[in-house]
Amino acid sequence: MTASPSVSTVPSPPAPIDLYYWPTPNGWKIAIALEEMGLPYRLLPIDIGKGDQFAPAFLQLNPNHRIPVIVDPEGPAGQPLAVFESGAILQYLGRKSGLFYPQDPRSQSEVEQWLFWQVGGLGPMCGQAGHFKLYAPEPVSYAIERYTKEVARLMGVMERRLQDRDYLAGPYTIADMACWPWVSIVKNYDVDLAPFPRVQAWLDRLGQRPAVVRGRQVGAELRRQIPTDPAELEKWRQTLFGQQAAAK
Repeated sequence: MTASPSVSTVPSPPAPIDLYYWPTPNGWKIAIALEEMGLPYRLLPIDIGKGDQFAPAFLQLNPNHRIPVIVDPEGPAGQPLAVFESGAILQYLGRKSGLFYPQDPRSQSEVEQWLFWQVGGLGPMCGQAGHFKLYAPEPVSYAIERYTKEVARLMGVMERRLQDRDYLAGPYTIADMACWPWVSIVKNYDVDLAPFPRVQAWLDRLGQRPAVVRGRQVGAELRRQIPTDPAELEKWRQTLFGQQAAAK
């Protein structure tokens, strides 16, 4: 009697994570992490210049109407999960993949300190420096000086941290992924990295990683120049920075 051939079961590939995204530093963080972790994802652009972030469907995912957001169709217990706030997304992806986010309490604490340093300090200060230098209707010299100096101060914090290590929390982690996009554009705010050679070396080191290169280029074709027509510029500014009724 001839034995029946065995049937091999090939596991299904993981379902892609939906990435609601626009090519900004906060968006780049998550694209870089997904590339580094090898997690499949589907790009869903949210055009913040046109107000897509205020659409009711998007507000169901993030009541704060900001990108990025992810929806993992295979979340905890196999159920879909939406996550907003870039720091929380990085933590979630690190836990899901088991990569770049150590589970040892001491090492994890190191990562979280620098992750929250970025989301609570580096990102907001760079954002304010950029707003007053590039987007404000009229120059406000005090604000420009204030936030530019604060970004430079934060570069000094990084410089001291990197004096005896290659990465912020020891090994390369989600903390570096969070910081790199913002540091990569500080030159736009007239912050010179020449006084911070360790930061520059760190920036270059990460910028040579293939996954960082790929993540930084995600959606690059979507970016547009700031409008020059005064009426269009004001409309664009109000969409980005005006107060809108997000809940209806």
